[in-house]
Amino acid sequence: MKKVILTTTLLLGCFLACFAALNELNGEWSGTLKLDNGTVYPLKYNFKVDGDQLTGTAQTPKGELPIDDGKINGSSFSFTVTIADIEIPHTGKFYGDSIGVDMAANGEKAHSTLLRKR
Repeated sequence: MKKVILTTTLLLGCFLACFAALNELNGEWSGTLKLDNGTVYPLKYNFKVDGDQLTGTAQTPKGELPIDDGKINGSSFSFTVTIADIEIPHTGKFYGDSIGVDMAANGEKAHSTLLRKR
């Protein structure tokens, strides 16, 4: 009986810790994307978490665009941003004080690290 109570308590604690950590994903995050050819693009995202759904906006050279198909799975997440009919899938991992994001577009892949905007 003690094992069941202890296991349940530990699992509940882990679940609450994960939920609290992912809730910290809410807010503005920024960084830069540097391509192999040397071009650098500023990145800015405003994330909103609702359970396992991720919504918000991405600031692009074409203006502010919505985040589509956002999903959260543990500390990982994914979403799509569409720019000029080109869907750019994003996958990422939340580290608490930073986010690692991978993107793919037109056969090219890129990685960026985002920091919370203060």
